[in-house]
Amino acid sequence: MPYTTASFDVNVNPDGFVVDLGSLYDHLCDVTDCRHARGVRYSLVSILICVVLAKLAGEDHIAGIAHWVALRKDALATVLHWDVPRAPDRSTYSRILGKVINVDEFERVVREFFAGQPGAGKSTRVCVDGKTMRGTIPAGQSHGQHLLGVFLPEEGWMVVQVEVGSKENEITAAPRVLSALDVRGKVVTGDAIFAQRALSVQIVEAGGDYLWTVKENQPQLYQDIATLFERESCVTGFAPARKDLRTIESVEKGHGRIERRTLTASTELKGYIDWPFGEQVYRLERHVTRVADGKITHNVTYGISSLTSGKADAKRVLDIKRGHWGIENGSHYRRDQTLREDWCHLRKGHAPRMMAAINNLILKLLLGHGVTNVPEARRQYAACWQDALPLLLRC
Repeated sequence: MPYTTASFDVNVNPDGFVVDLGSLYDHLCDVTDCRHARGVRYSLVSILICVVLAKLAGEDHIAGIAHWVALRKDALATVLHWDVPRAPDRSTYSRILGKVINVDEFERVVREFFAGQPGAGKSTRVCVDGKTMRGTIPAGQSHGQHLLGVFLPEEGWMVVQVEVGSKENEITAAPRVLSALDVRGKVVTGDAIFAQRALSVQIVEAGGDYLWTVKENQPQLYQDIATLFERESCVTGFAPARKDLRTIESVEKGHGRIERRTLTASTELKGYIDWPFGEQVYRLERHVTRVADGKITHNVTYGISSLTSGKADAKRVLDIKRGHWGIENGSHYRRDQTLREDWCHLRKGHAPRMMAAINNLILKLLLGHGVTNVPEARRQYAACWQDALPLLLRC
């Protein structure tokens, strides 16, 4: 079996210990430690491993992580072959996460690790969406740190995130986050805010395709699409003109409601609308009936895509459109409700973004090992944290 002897010189047994080459531990050894060597007590990889183990075992706040490690410092020293069994205090974790680690480099190292895992690269869809970390909102204010991320729904992974600065918005941050990925052969989806000409050009010229929702923020495009799908009135004795209209319908029952979706796609506006690489447009109509009282809600949305009708019929357009919101259940909900991201009040430096990156790592690590119930897995690791070690030390 390939192996490596961990080679760092702070708080670790000089004889080293064996871990797999290509393991998460091995990759985390490549994260640059920006601290001055003098006075350093704990190696950077030791800190990161402790944070990940504690997070897997159910600790979501720095104080809890520090206490969890302190209670197990002797066992951790034995397992990880630390020369001195001692544990960092909470300020050390906060300072390292907020000031020492370069988050972009950390995310790159994590991407390289997961790129070597089974099933890597299978995603054909790339979902772009933003998330505000509510724990960073100061008292009496309404704005906190906002992150724009790219989610791969087939792999259940938020692969990269960038911070949206106070003087920019998601529109200006989107080119940065997408430039970090290879979008060749993939379909990028996003809400109406991302329906921008420059971003559409960037994606297609990079070898990908886009599928956007279109709203009134693009008034002319919105009006052209809405007009196309309006019912055509005809003089008695005449039939409406033939159009390329392809329709698919789906019905779902669950969560106390019945939802009927009807999507109609068309290539009629190709060459007419002034939009880069626009191949087809669509109209999505949703009827939702609440079973308890029969209340009905109805809404209509429009959109545009660079996918040709040959690459994506109406059914695939509907599947891609619906799949975009997997980012809510697959990432945002789990990070907030399971990993308590919105309840984390880290604010020092880039610590909030770093903790979000670690949360993304935790979810991908578990889902990549076949875990479907994340809270249940964390309870298991809370009862026996040594069971989590193979996730970190083995390929």
